[in-house]
Amino acid sequence: MIISPKIRGFICTTAHPEGCAQHVADQIAVVQSRGPIPRGPRRVLVIGSSTGYGLSSRIAAAFGSAAATLGVFFERPGEADRCATAGWYNTAAFEKAAHAVGLYARSLNGDAYSDEVKAAVIAAIKADLGQVDCVVYSLASPRRTHPKTGEVFKSVLKPVGAVYTNKNLNTSTGAVSDISIEPAQGDDIAQTIAVMGGEDWEMWIDALLQAGVLAEGAQTVAYSYIGPEVTWPIYKNGSIGLAKEDLERTQRQLDLTLAPLGGKAWVSVNKALVTQASSAIPVVPLYISLLYKAMKDVGTHEDCIEQMDRLFRERLYSGSPQPDEAGRIRLDDWEMAPSIQAVVAQRWADVNSANLLELADFSGYQTSFLRLFGFGLSGVNYEAETHPDVPIPSLAP
Repeated sequence: MIISPKIRGFICTTAHPEGCAQHVADQIAVVQSRGPIPRGPRRVLVIGSSTGYGLSSRIAAAFGSAAATLGVFFERPGEADRCATAGWYNTAAFEKAAHAVGLYARSLNGDAYSDEVKAAVIAAIKADLGQVDCVVYSLASPRRTHPKTGEVFKSVLKPVGAVYTNKNLNTSTGAVSDISIEPAQGDDIAQTIAVMGGEDWEMWIDALLQAGVLAEGAQTVAYSYIGPEVTWPIYKNGSIGLAKEDLERTQRQLDLTLAPLGGKAWVSVNKALVTQASSAIPVVPLYISLLYKAMKDVGTHEDCIEQMDRLFRERLYSGSPQPDEAGRIRLDDWEMAPSIQAVVAQRWADVNSANLLELADFSGYQTSFLRLFGFGLSGVNYEAETHPDVPIPSLAP
């Protein structure tokens, strides 16, 4: 079948297998161009490994540090007449590339919040690796089923306390208009914290520790975002921001938990980028479009792979993690540079539908969005027939 992008709102319902493979290959090339990561991790578990920062973490560890990697995700395989999800194709391409250079790469597809998947991962570590020395926690899901109670929690992207009105970008049409978002109500905040906070991260580390599969000196890292004041009502001070505060609370607790092993837990605050998760947050796509132009103009723009390579190479395994006053690693340092934020703030005040293409990198936003699903990659013939049912080697029967 010939696969073309079909966009509905902030998601693309199709994905291209060869395009996703090229996207993975491009990321691998970035890491390889920078040479080996000295003293990098050797056995890495990535929870949420199929897209975005999780995928790039797996690529950086494998191709920068020759690490054995075990990836966990929840993706849909393709069929003869239906596309797989992009994360499925990404993982198939990653495993193929890793195996081609002799690297261990195994994947588990299932609900990472469940006790069953945790048990399966522990069994795989015991059978194949013995222990892991790095655990990346990069889950992004709108809902979570609690493994002990069976309760289903659903997250919301809402401000707290009052209606929030600001500019928003329609990423399909390029129209800039005001949007008003009603505040969180009832148990919205508690539900969001249950999904996007730190409880599941802590459950993972506790399970791995109790099973004896965390190596001496093991590090774990979860990802967060802060951003500028213009986004705070919907992010930092909104329901999702309160969940991220819970993530930071968990990091402090995990530091104590890992201390007997000489281990360490981190929260890495990363740059705003086009991901499947960020595309769903009102206001943020307009900010990202303005940010991309400002950073590209001065040559400091990074995508997921550059960020994760920098995390492993210059922070986690450099001997100089450079935490901020709250103990967080700040990979958003280039984004939050005063000179960049001054430009973005001025353009935010001025931007409208008529001058969007002048002030913002809207085409860059759209290109980045399509690349998430394997579209718009150079060297891929999108007019050719392709097979949507691509196997993931380690999941093949």
